[in-house]
Amino acid sequence: MTKKQTWSQRFESALHPAIARFNASIGFDIELIEYDITGSQAHAKMLAHTGIISHEEGEILFTGLEQIRQEYHQGQFQPGIDSEDVHFAVEKRLTEIVGDVGKKLHTARSRNDQVGTDTRLYLRDQIQQIRQQLREFQGVILDIAEKNVETLIPGYTHLQRAQPVSLAHHLLAYFQMAQRDWERLADVYSRVNISPLGCGALAGTTFPIDRHYTANLLHFDHVYANSLDGVSDRDFAIEFLCAASIIMVHLSRLSEEVILWASEEFRFVTLKDSCATGSSIMPQKKNPDVPELVRGKTGRVFGHLQAMLVIMKGLPLAYNKDLQEDKEGIFDSVNTVKACLEAMTILLQEGLEFRHQRLATAVTEDFANATDVADYLAARGVPFREAYNIVGKVVKTSIAADKLLKDLQLEEWQEIHPAFAADIYEAIAPRQVVAARNSYGGTGFFQVREAIINARTQLSGK
Repeated sequence: MTKKQTWSQRFESALHPAIARFNASIGFDIELIEYDITGSQAHAKMLAHTGIISHEEGEILFTGLEQIRQEYHQGQFQPGIDSEDVHFAVEKRLTEIVGDVGKKLHTARSRNDQVGTDTRLYLRDQIQQIRQQLREFQGVILDIAEKNVETLIPGYTHLQRAQPVSLAHHLLAYFQMAQRDWERLADVYSRVNISPLGCGALAGTTFPIDRHYTANLLHFDHVYANSLDGVSDRDFAIEFLCAASIIMVHLSRLSEEVILWASEEFRFVTLKDSCATGSSIMPQKKNPDVPELVRGKTGRVFGHLQAMLVIMKGLPLAYNKDLQEDKEGIFDSVNTVKACLEAMTILLQEGLEFRHQRLATAVTEDFANATDVADYLAARGVPFREAYNIVGKVVKTSIAADKLLKDLQLEEWQEIHPAFAADIYEAIAPRQVVAARNSYGGTGFFQVREAIINARTQLSGK
């Protein structure tokens, strides 16, 4: 005989087994069990605090829930598909432990506000963990930057050689991206940390609950002011997925650069064995699997953001079963971001070695100092646009002669324009080209050292 589903007497028969499987979320929302127990304990305390149940009953519920937590930790509580979701599984087990008083836990609460509370508690913790990982990532970037202030690397626009920059300056760009990620998550956290508990199914409850009491117990900053909004809002999830997507954008951009730098064409870095793999048939190869995987995993986080937007765009108030689909995307995005941050932090800290001699050579084998020639003339009274055109012609003729600017003789420079003097060679030397860009936020060595000091201050503030 088929076991009847545990709904009200409104139902005459059980769900079809296939529909039961389709409807169930226990396979993934078990991730919320710790938060479900914590939220339920706060709810039980509130029920006793307001006199809806006795203090003795409140203690029984709290203790029974804590037993379930311990059973889960010890692997003794592993609910299956017959429980449908984590919320029912916990309530069912609680009733087995404490008897009929367990059935009072759901007083003045719906699964709609319950799941919303659990999800926020979960995401709140995960945001803090990701922010800490971002700090560790930034710390590694900063450590490398401090050692490479005067290491030069070609800078690019349009993936064409543009101007040489300090390697530290280049890396600090990613520090700043991560800083924005860290700050953005703090902003998202403020809207995650709002309690829907007590909103009921959609309209509140007839019981004399104290929503601010449970919010305080659970360390929420605020409570939802509208019960319909409280049970149906997923803006916070969309915002988190957006922030997660931007983190992945930044990691993917760095990944792409590492992949290029490790190629034979660039040869700016060497991949260490601890963070690279080989080919199944080409023994000479060392593949940048870590950055390639990060670059690839970026798309799945983007996909979860898009899916969440599509889920929400057509939902009428208030709760709809569609919202069950938010969790897998959130869980996977959290896990993906955390895994990618960890992998990229390890890659930077242990898996890369910059090839300093190759970098030193690279900044001398192009026309990336052409702008400095134009600046040289402009500083001596030649209008910049005129200087720009003069240097363009010089580059053109130099390429035709298979020369670099540093190879031109002084007589050749003075034939181009009488303003050129012997100090032109110092002005276009790669080190001077970098050092001279001393405007705030620029790649000049003084500015980079100041930027590192400021970054250390940011990190020390946690």
